Amino acid sequence: METPRCALLPEGHQPALTSAVTEGGGNLVPVEDAEAVIWTQPHDVDGLRDVLAQHPGVRWVQLPFAGIEPFTDLLDRDRLWTCGKGVYAEPVAEHALALTLGGMRGIGRYARASTWSGPFGTNLLGAHVCILGGGAITRSLVRLLLPFEVSLTVVRNRVEPIPGVAEVVGHDQLHAALAGADLVVLALALTERTERIIDATALAAMSPDAWLVNVARGRHVDTPALVDALRAGQLAGAGLDVTDPEPLPDDHPLWQLPNVIVTPHVGNTPEMGIRLLWDRVRDNVRRYARGEDLLGPVHVELGY
Repeated sequence: METPRCALLPEGHQPALTSAVTEGGGNLVPVEDAEAVIWTQPHDVDGLRDVLAQHPGVRWVQLPFAGIEPFTDLLDRDRLWTCGKGVYAEPVAEHALALTLGGMRGIGRYARASTWSGPFGTNLLGAHVCILGGGAITRSLVRLLLPFEVSLTVVRNRVEPIPGVAEVVGHDQLHAALAGADLVVLALALTERTERIIDATALAAMSPDAWLVNVARGRHVDTPALVDALRAGQLAGAGLDVTDPEPLPDDHPLWQLPNVIVTPHVGNTPEMGIRLLWDRVRDNVRRYARGEDLLGPVHVELGY
């Protein structure tokens, strides 16, 4: 078993990960001597591009987040690419549940009130839930939802069974799946195919009593179409941890709609995430040393 030579970059950005590399059995070295780069800055695409151009000997790149859309034009088949896929599933699924209950039970509406109001809300208990995406967030969310005795449909690329899910269907059945749902949760990767997957037509397919919760990426949703649908009563409301644009401007109409809850992309906070990323880096360095399959592999051809 060889000791992996790893560079933690950009320098000084996440010093807490130093011990993750060493506990995984790796050596921290200057990038010119590295075979692996642990990249910790999710928005510095140009920085990583420069590193890889100047150091073609890098054989493995670990990216910090599950969403890697900023880096897709850097992906190649000459290196191993891994990301934070699955790392943050538990806190993000928890946040999706919080948005769901806050919306469906009217907590967001009541929190804005300045006087005693009448009853509002609907049950998650026994609801029909449609989740877009079949990854780790979905699997965590399924586990959290099952005590509510919900009926679950998952829409995903690969039509394969998921424990606890009554029905798994492909994207060709999206609108039919949306039509029967009391709750629609977006927990899928952002690709060219899934951008604006919730457009005016998809929103029209949803029940006027349904809630939409998005913990994936803002660009999954056609925001002007969502605003129009909410204003017209085409759906009951929306819980959004991600928006398009993001950050959401102060004067955006989503802030003013009483049936919308917006949180500032905090499904996984830095404080929650650093320990989870620490574990992933340690485990992958260890696996790399042993020649084992790495966790969170990027599918280069799919872009996630």
